Amino acid sequence: MLERIRRMLIKEFLQMFRDVRMRLVVFVAPLIQMTIFAFALTTDVTNIRTIVLDRDNTPSSRELLHAFTAAEYFEVVAFARTDVDLRTMLDAGDAQAALEIPPNFERDLRGGRTARVQLLVDGTETNNAAVALSYANQIAGQFAQEQQLRQFEVQLGAGAIPATVAFDTRAWFNPNLESAYYYVPGLIAVMLMVVSVMLTSISIVREKEIGTIEQVMVTPIRRVEFIIGKTLPFLVTGYITMTLMFAVAMIVFGVRVEGSILLLYVLAGVYVVGNLGLALFVSVSAATQQQALLTAFLLLMPGVLLSGFMFPIRNMPVLIQYATVLNPMRWFLIILRGIVLKGEGIATLWQPILWQTGLAVTFITLAVARFRKTLS
Repeated sequence: MLERIRRMLIKEFLQMFRDVRMRLVVFVAPLIQMTIFAFALTTDVTNIRTIVLDRDNTPSSRELLHAFTAAEYFEVVAFARTDVDLRTMLDAGDAQAALEIPPNFERDLRGGRTARVQLLVDGTETNNAAVALSYANQIAGQFAQEQQLRQFEVQLGAGAIPATVAFDTRAWFNPNLESAYYYVPGLIAVMLMVVSVMLTSISIVREKEIGTIEQVMVTPIRRVEFIIGKTLPFLVTGYITMTLMFAVAMIVFGVRVEGSILLLYVLAGVYVVGNLGLALFVSVSAATQQQALLTAFLLLMPGVLLSGFMFPIRNMPVLIQYATVLNPMRWFLIILRGIVLKGEGIATLWQPILWQTGLAVTFITLAVARFRKTLS
């Protein structure tokens, strides 16, 4: 068995040529993708999921909360009762921001003293965190101006000091909001997908072109051995590539893995296997290497753009959001950032782990089924 698998690891590249199906991929698929991307791509950050911890519970605190939600920048998804609830919900990713209004907020505001309000944002998404802080500062500034006008109108001539509002902001998981902490893990996921999909997509179709697929199948090799022989070298290559990229990320960009490295490598293997299954399905369905490569390239574009790497998924149309659940990179980005930046484990990442594993099993099964049909 080992000898048969070893022989399956030998790869050769041949010249590509075109056919009718490839022309469909060239002209029809880009139009479909362009239409989808035109709706999906947006840099606006709206409906920031926010947790509120109102310790004052006064008309002034409710007025401040209304100022936050009126512009549709912040969306209140829950009200926390304690600091523990707030921390738990932020760690679980249930919200991107947390607004904490301290006791005596109204008293300080009416007394002409600085009323301090704290806003916590999830720093794993650097761009969204920076935009959220900018929105908060604008809202706080406008709220403070309105309060000052009221103070002047009510206490005109009394020598009162105008009230002000100051925010104590802090970004979790990425205190300095360094973009490298956001982009580098995402780039690692992108490169793993590019390497695994592009190289594997031509593996079986190359055998068809050079006429060796029949010779392989008349040998004692079994289908399981054939699939292992096609996937194992790329899985090993993916691990080596990921290790080198993480080494560069640590040395050059200062990125550190906060969570379990063993868990990261295990789930990265699941991610690569899912990509290999998708690439093998493309390979057994294509007639030429050129068609396989072009199909793989067209799959890479939605894989990257609809993963949440560049554009938040929650800002996309609802139908596009549902379509992204079939994208392995979407779930691996959640896993990667959760382990690398937040130090999360299985208890928190169980949902993306299940999706990632389910997609890997599905793609491998489809590749095996299609391979059997091709040879029949």
